[in-house]
Amino acid sequence: MTATTTISTTSTCSPAARTTRSLLGYGIIAGPLYAGVGLAQALTRDGFDLSRHAWSLLENGALGWIQITNFVVTGVLIVAAATGLRRALAPGRGRTAAPILVGVYGLSLVAAGIFRADPAQGFPIGTPETTAISWHGMVHFAAGAIGFSCLIAACFVLGGRFSREGRRGLARFSRITGVVFLAGFAGIASGSHGPTTLAFVAAVLTVCAWMSTVCRHLYRTAA
Repeated sequence: MTATTTISTTSTCSPAARTTRSLLGYGIIAGPLYAGVGLAQALTRDGFDLSRHAWSLLENGALGWIQITNFVVTGVLIVAAATGLRRALAPGRGRTAAPILVGVYGLSLVAAGIFRADPAQGFPIGTPETTAISWHGMVHFAAGAIGFSCLIAACFVLGGRFSREGRRGLARFSRITGVVFLAGFAGIASGSHGPTTLAFVAAVLTVCAWMSTVCRHLYRTAA
């Protein structure tokens, strides 16, 4: 019975659908990969304080290559997922805008990996609390601002689309994610630390879960 079912499923899945599902599959794993690697570093690297240090600071030090790779790989996976999103969405409002917005967010992560954030706030150990911002640090921040803005917009665009399709759970999750990430981004951009930094971490984890959920839904419905 298992073999028969597998053969039947494979035979009814067109090459185009398999490609679309493969691309969306990258989106399913992108969030957990980024969150897992980021949290593992945040909890184990000497001198890093999850309650006050942004994850971008992990790009510095002898182990900085791990977070740099994390940014670039996650960004590439999300760009692939954006392509799958464009292929999977039926004609209608948001079909063009949502994949572009998600794709720009993915590219911003790649840029954030290429253009490293500056050491700051005592991390890595020995770094002064206040440091000058380099040109690549400025590019890093700019990429983040553009990418985060596009991500927030994508949440609301897809939230509206899911609402019109009658998918209330996905619509609600999308809009809540947009609001949560907007609030977290605004808080971290204000320069405050402590609860604000932890709130932004929670917002990032929410986005990771949302991206995986949306891609998994479209993966199941791709034809």
